Amino acid sequence: MSSNDNINIDDLEKPYFVWFEENWIHDDVLHQHQKGQLVYVESGFQYITIEERIYLLPQNHAAWIPSNAIHKTNSHSETIKLMIMFADVDHNDPFYHEVNVFSVPPVLKEMIKYAEKWSKIVTKDHNETLFLKALFNELPRFVETSLRLHICLPKDKRLIKVIEYLHDHYHHEIKIEDIGDIALLSLRTLERIFKKETGLTLSKYQQMLRIIKSLELLSSAHHTVSEIAHKVGYKSVQAYTRSFHSVMRFRPTDFMKNIK
Repeated sequence: MSSNDNINIDDLEKPYFVWFEENWIHDDVLHQHQKGQLVYVESGFQYITIEERIYLLPQNHAAWIPSNAIHKTNSHSETIKLMIMFADVDHNDPFYHEVNVFSVPPVLKEMIKYAEKWSKIVTKDHNETLFLKALFNELPRFVETSLRLHICLPKDKRLIKVIEYLHDHYHHEIKIEDIGDIALLSLRTLERIFKKETGLTLSKYQQMLRIIKSLELLSSAHHTVSEIAHKVGYKSVQAYTRSFHSVMRFRPTDFMKNIK
């Protein structure tokens, strides 16, 4: 991770560290920290790879990244406001051992914004420590549901071109025969390897790509739900809404209300 400031998080002798940036620029390099980290997107959206899984972090959502988890930032929207809070946490709580992506409730949002006053302060501050200890103590209670919206990166090299094709053509009707030709595999072998590597069938993977891309577009607030449905490959708003609800357990309009 990098910004205009050269700060080594692991060298800091304090339990918490706050880092806020208006337009965050990352190194696209895998790295890890001894501290756990809470990443909050105030505006825009962010893609993060954590332990070989790609997560989308929409506006007004946060991700908890466990200590020593290998991660990197993939890409982000043109303008992004990002708050990152590093913390030594209670390792007895199972919440802190897993990746969690979740919608930030109003109380937590205000607490995160208040903590901006301590951004980039590298010396210990008693008030900062007390406040952030309370925040992280309650963090597991703030998370009602964790969005399990991610895609796994396959290790099998035979699937590299398949993944590239799916990412480039997710918004089109994809024929499995065409994908089999790309992978030079029989359809049965392709489906077996793909499910083993990603945990999803080809059709489910395409659905996840469509929903993830639609969340990115919803976060930008530049398009209507109808426009987004067609942009990501659905023939009707109804079909998109059904697909979105089956994955997210709520509707696109609910998501749009939440990010405002």
